[in-house]
Amino acid sequence: MLKNRTAGRLGFGLVLATALFLPSQGTASSFDSALLTRLSSAAPKLNVEVLQQALKASSCAVLNGVEMPERLAVIDFSLPSSEERLWIFDLASGQLVLRDLVAHGKNSGNLESTAFSNIEGSHQSSIGLFKASESYRGKHGYSLRLDGLEPGINDLARQRAIVIHGADYVNDNWVRDYGRIGRSHGCPAVDQQVIRQVVDNLKGGQLVFKYYPDQKWLQSSGYLNCETGRVASATKSGLDNS
Repeated sequence: MLKNRTAGRLGFGLVLATALFLPSQGTASSFDSALLTRLSSAAPKLNVEVLQQALKASSCAVLNGVEMPERLAVIDFSLPSSEERLWIFDLASGQLVLRDLVAHGKNSGNLESTAFSNIEGSHQSSIGLFKASESYRGKHGYSLRLDGLEPGINDLARQRAIVIHGADYVNDNWVRDYGRIGRSHGCPAVDQQVIRQVVDNLKGGQLVFKYYPDQKWLQSSGYLNCETGRVASATKSGLDNS
């Protein structure tokens, strides 16, 4: 079940963000201001500043050895779980593939997520840039493994079994009955009706960017600030895990 939204007009904020989008140097040429404009047009309800950060991080990853992705998923954890806060884009066409609900960890918050962790057993979500790796069938059915690329932020994702899987508690009925969807043990769980579409679009090395306005992360992330030496080491580690 596809839940795309029609494109809307973009205001001055997008124009400004487009002008400020690219770092002064070291950006993969495919992640340019034109791509930002196309994706923003396709997903007008996605905060352009969040999308801008997702493209910056993805560009930095490609510069440092990650294969150019065909698709990019963006999760905005600053939004409540009652809202569709997962977007998947086709980067070549600039089209929105899917927009839907996505869960956060039960210890990250109730309706809203405010606490994040890289610690095994925390039952919290983690933020930052991930590489979507192999699909598999497990206790939740058809699922997708994630490798976190940011040291100390999400690089224990595979060890923690942070994966994308389908869940019965992620659907519009839960929002209607409880005002929110259910919560996971830290996984970005999605509606059972879209799990195959999500996994098949992201498996094999596509990128997943999970956002929250955590100032420490925003200021220290090598991917958001593209510190080449530090990112290259982290990227190699993430590639070795896949």
